[in-house]
Amino acid sequence: MSLRVKDVIARIIADVPGAPFPQTVDTLKTGDPEQVVTGIVTTFLASCDLIERAAAAGANLIITHEPTFYEHADPVDWLVDDPVYTAKKALIERHGMAIWRFHDYLHSLKPDPTFAGLFQALGWIDSVDPEVFYVADRPATTVGALIAEVKGRLGLGAVRLVGDQAQPVTRVGLMVGAPPGRWHIEALRNAHLDALIVGEINEWETSEYVRDARWAGLAKALIVIGHSVSEEDGMRLVVPWLQARLPEVPIAFLPTGHPLTIL
Repeated sequence: MSLRVKDVIARIIADVPGAPFPQTVDTLKTGDPEQVVTGIVTTFLASCDLIERAAAAGANLIITHEPTFYEHADPVDWLVDDPVYTAKKALIERHGMAIWRFHDYLHSLKPDPTFAGLFQALGWIDSVDPEVFYVADRPATTVGALIAEVKGRLGLGAVRLVGDQAQPVTRVGLMVGAPPGRWHIEALRNAHLDALIVGEINEWETSEYVRDARWAGLAKALIVIGHSVSEEDGMRLVVPWLQARLPEVPIAFLPTGHPLTIL
């Protein structure tokens, strides 16, 4: 049986708790919903390089977690005459690539693959607090040793830190992506965390809270690893979930990679 793009999307949404949502950014960004799917690639973000690699792998549907056109809801009216948008649009059309976003629906799965994927990549699945899905209770260590472990497990050259590398740590929280700073701060307070590992921050929110917490004598640390790093493993982890619902079509994960170079 041949699956069309719209069939793939319908099967995914059918197994998401509470779906369909009346408002969501999870829409078809490019391509024809009637197009027959030859292969699917999951990824963090559909960069031009990723689109080329997906096409080379025989896929004509990319399931991406983040926007394709540089804003959260992917509006393109402001990009009509932009040369970068024009080149990317031509690339997509040349490869006949459909791109569908899997963001709101993905985060609604239980457990959330982005959190589970990062815990799995860190090797901390068995340490997750059964009462607080984003917290791991780790063997006693220090912030510095924790950072070395995180960098080694995730293949990172560097992270960003607010805190003291000598500070003792046992209770560690993860917040993937870029949620509001208030979520970070409430997690630090309500889950009684020694350290919080996050994807991305606004630099007047969580980082300033942790700096002030340390001034007030509280042993807190913030470790920033990068948005893409925090969520790519979730898009890898969701592949078996998709394969179980779409057995007719090959599905593979391709990493987007982090665009920033640390000098």
